[in-house]
Amino acid sequence: MTPPPITTIRSQSRKMPTLSVLIPFYRDNPSELLDLLLAQASKLRGVEVLIYDDGTLDPVICSTLAAQVKEAQTPAALIIAEENRGRATARNTLQEKARAPWVLFLDADMRPGSDAFLSNYLKLIKAEVADIIFGGFTVPKDVTREEELHRALSEVSDCLELSERQAAGPQYVATSNLCVRKSVLLSEPFDDGFVGWGWEDSEWAARVATRYRLIHADNTALHLGLESDDTLLKRFKDSAQNYKRFTSLHPELAQTLTLYRLTNKLRKLPLHRTMRPLMRAMVKFHALPVRLRVLALKLWRASWYAEI
Repeated sequence: MTPPPITTIRSQSRKMPTLSVLIPFYRDNPSELLDLLLAQASKLRGVEVLIYDDGTLDPVICSTLAAQVKEAQTPAALIIAEENRGRATARNTLQEKARAPWVLFLDADMRPGSDAFLSNYLKLIKAEVADIIFGGFTVPKDVTREEELHRALSEVSDCLELSERQAAGPQYVATSNLCVRKSVLLSEPFDDGFVGWGWEDSEWAARVATRYRLIHADNTALHLGLESDDTLLKRFKDSAQNYKRFTSLHPELAQTLTLYRLTNKLRKLPLHRTMRPLMRAMVKFHALPVRLRVLALKLWRASWYAEI
């Protein structure tokens, strides 16, 4: 498929970087994140920051980002695509544009976990300890009523201690805070057969972990973009085809997942379809204990996955 037409706006600085920070976004505003990264990068040598607008085309956001990039004292660029093509294509385009031998993927709704966030990655790169480094992420403690469910889900599913992530290997790798050699990405790009949200980073991690050195690091980023109940319900429903693609590509790994076993059980119980209205109602009923709402959300996802 032909890539969308793109426009690129660059800063004046052309210094050759060691690390390229890559931020795809769609209907987000990464201007605050860009400010924080440029402030850290200005005190370091060898960092560039690339932002990719995956078809948002918001004139206010674009003009703000363009001004930030043009004024940056460190290498930076804004890449604007005229249509949305999904996260895998956005990331592949960014890594093709990156000039450094290492790249750091950050989601637009992330924030550096510390003032030493970029310098910590540069130290790990210099130490030559790995080909792929996942720094982990955290979520805010104070959230809105609509974000409470996503925060609770993240805390039990994603925001794990370093020792837990290390033991799990590729299972808890996500592109929300991922540092990797560009040569690895050139050899093993993200699979753009994944469309929309979900599973493309899990598939990539499962694929590359068998060939390259993967480590987990204590260099977290803060995930601010927690979603509403309705958004989570829709994403979990719509990601079924991506889940099918993941399980077909990595059947042995899929069989180790609790979700896989739950999905197979529900597939044998056709009545699970009639329970979906109840699952949805439980997810949205804020008076319920949040752990029950998380369980209902997981059952909702497994029920849709059982259809494929």
